[in-house]
Amino acid sequence: MPCSLLCPPPPPPAWLMRTLYPLKPRPARTPWPAVARASVSMAAPLAVGFATGYPAYGALAAMGGLSSVISGDSPTATYRMRVFNIAVPQFFSSVGIALGTLVYGHGWVAVAVVTAAALVSGMISTIGAVSSAAGMLLLMNTVVGAGLPMPEPWWAGAVLMGVGGLLVLVLSLLAWPLRSGLPERAAVAGTYRAVAGLLEAAALGPDAYAAARQNVTAALTRAYDLLLSHRIQDHDRNPDLVRLVGRLNALIPVIEAAPAVHQHAEQSGRPVPDAAPAALGILADAVDRGFTGPLALRLPEPEGPAARALDDALRQATEALDHGGPENADDWLGRPAAPRKRARSAIRTVLFSSSSWRYGVRLALCVGLAQTLTSLVEVERSYWVALAVVFVMKPDFGSVFSRAVLRAVGIAAGLLLAAVVLTQVPRGWWDVLAMALLAPLIPALAPRGYGYQNAAVTPVILLMSDVINHQGPHLIAPRLYDTLIGCAIALIAGYLLWPESWHTRVGDKLADAMTSTARYVEYAFLDPDFPGVPDRADRARMRRRLYLDLADVRTEFQRALTEPPPTGTRAAAWWPLVVATERVVDATTAARIRMRHGAPWPPPDDAKKLALQLEQLAQAVRGTAVLAPAPDTDVEHDQEDTVLEPLRRAVHTARSLAASPDTRQPA
Repeated sequence: MPCSLLCPPPPPPAWLMRTLYPLKPRPARTPWPAVARASVSMAAPLAVGFATGYPAYGALAAMGGLSSVISGDSPTATYRMRVFNIAVPQFFSSVGIALGTLVYGHGWVAVAVVTAAALVSGMISTIGAVSSAAGMLLLMNTVVGAGLPMPEPWWAGAVLMGVGGLLVLVLSLLAWPLRSGLPERAAVAGTYRAVAGLLEAAALGPDAYAAARQNVTAALTRAYDLLLSHRIQDHDRNPDLVRLVGRLNALIPVIEAAPAVHQHAEQSGRPVPDAAPAALGILADAVDRGFTGPLALRLPEPEGPAARALDDALRQATEALDHGGPENADDWLGRPAAPRKRARSAIRTVLFSSSSWRYGVRLALCVGLAQTLTSLVEVERSYWVALAVVFVMKPDFGSVFSRAVLRAVGIAAGLLLAAVVLTQVPRGWWDVLAMALLAPLIPALAPRGYGYQNAAVTPVILLMSDVINHQGPHLIAPRLYDTLIGCAIALIAGYLLWPESWHTRVGDKLADAMTSTARYVEYAFLDPDFPGVPDRADRARMRRRLYLDLADVRTEFQRALTEPPPTGTRAAAWWPLVVATERVVDATTAARIRMRHGAPWPPPDDAKKLALQLEQLAQAVRGTAVLAPAPDTDVEHDQEDTVLEPLRRAVHTARSLAASPDTRQPA
């Protein structure tokens, strides 16, 4: 018989499997408070609209609730952050719907206004997470207002959407008097537990340890943001905040000791004593409860520099909790600049950054093409074409190619659910019940992945659109066609025609991180009495920035992997070098800890040579220099037990990887 009947079909290409991998739901807890708020904040306005005889007004208010649920209703954020995260994007959302309403039916004027909104949206997205959400909602609602007839007068939609967003904000703040400070304490306690997991992973191998360190970096960043980023003005006046910052600072010595503990566990083959992670668990529970009394921890007698460093760090953390934290917490993490300075920096980023203009122009081009197409060709409810471009092309959200595929799949699933609702549920008060059941799917499914978020949002938007314009289920199939057209525009005009789409930024980001690593290595082994040498807090901030930079490299790497060849293939070649750079940072920290606890100080020239080799490695990664092989004497050193030996081997490994043919591919 022919082979086509006997042989199994060939497996799909690896790059396609990486692109579709996000369809596998990510593990995440269901945020039940946010689920309840979504149901109430979108169904209640609809009910009021039917009760008063103005269901379209109720649908507009529900759209405002949808914008706030998408942008900032995070149950893990502090209450002050919720005000900021919801109010700012909601303001831009109302501005967008007002602009769109004003230009509805005005042909090329609408095209120009929507394109300008896309330019602004793309540019302000480079500032940060909140501005990114604000830019997305500004553009999304401008598109909706310009493509969907709204109730009169023109400002009604903006006011009603603002009311819907205000309802979400009020519901999210109801527990503030009873739970004030709880999110901050939970974030600090979560960081303690993440560090406990890092110690447990110290003897489980380099991969497990690297994953645990990533969790620590994310937990520390989240706690830092909650404690400082939005509360800089009252930092020194709030004793609870100062106490929590002190407890977070007390973790830094434990994090510093972790690489030395990991290095010792790898060399000796012995795991970290259970008492150390257990002690951090006890401290985490105490922080979570707000406990400030004395704690008696049973720690084994330390043996060796790494164990002594960990023992000292755990005792310092216990002492900080016993005394409620220091009165004036040292700036171990690096406090953010004053709000005025941050505002000036954001304005400079938007107006003068090449990436800001590049992202803005790219998004504006795609949205402008979508609006032009639907102006020249008769497309009913044409705003869906531009909406698809908005969600796929949002430049700070990741791979355009992957998002186009996931958007199409998610929309298809959402349209199936919408078809059931619009064909089987009678119009009227039954719409309120349908909304109460559909809206909670958004916060429940959004953490599982982008495709799942699209599947949840689609039936909600279609139900609101049907309440406003009574189009019925016959437009469900055209919505899929519109989505596919929008995805095609994004792929062609926003991906294929841009040269940067065929190159990864992994190499550039990694080279920058290597340069910073070289400075960290150089400063770590300078005489502490020498003028201008960074102190311990400076090195802690430097190391934290390094880990954040390397986390950005990992994020860029994951994004690039979902691209089709050759981009994804080239990105995969960088991965061993990313891991090697992280190990250089760990080895540097471990050496510094060993020296602090009795190991002999190395000759300054040895550390400078290693820093120079890392500088050369960074230049080679950028493609501005050819990497020469490291001298054999740098590996087979005459003092194998010196404190620099693990670092020397880590640097040699990184240079060897960079010299391999696969890694030398252009990025």
